[in-house]
Amino acid sequence: MTDNNCCCSSVVGIFPCSGGSNVGQLANQAAIEMTKNGKGNMMCTVGIGGRIAGLMKSAEGVDEIVAIDGCPLNCAKKTLKNAGIDVNEHVIITELGIKKNKDLDLKQEQVNEVLEKINS
Repeated sequence: MTDNNCCCSSVVGIFPCSGGSNVGQLANQAAIEMTKNGKGNMMCTVGIGGRIAGLMKSAEGVDEIVAIDGCPLNCAKKTLKNAGIDVNEHVIITELGIKKNKDLDLKQEQVNEVLEKINS
């Protein structure tokens, strides 16, 4: 993502999937944690899909776009692409070794695992 040794600052927009599965919610939680940790700004993926003018303008004003999808359906990335927004980095949670299921009770260990793999 961004180079922490650079004297310049770039604005990173983080667009997560928020799907109805563990991996969708892990994508969302990872975006929250990344924002809290100063790795970028979580932005509204659904608003991009709805073509909300202010949210589209916000997305167009960032230097780098990160899409975090839960599974290979790639809803976040496709939403951005359909809106004409290029994705610079794309993460798919299931490709990190986490199986998709309907358990929405996230475990902090899994969130930490996702963050570690995204940041490596």
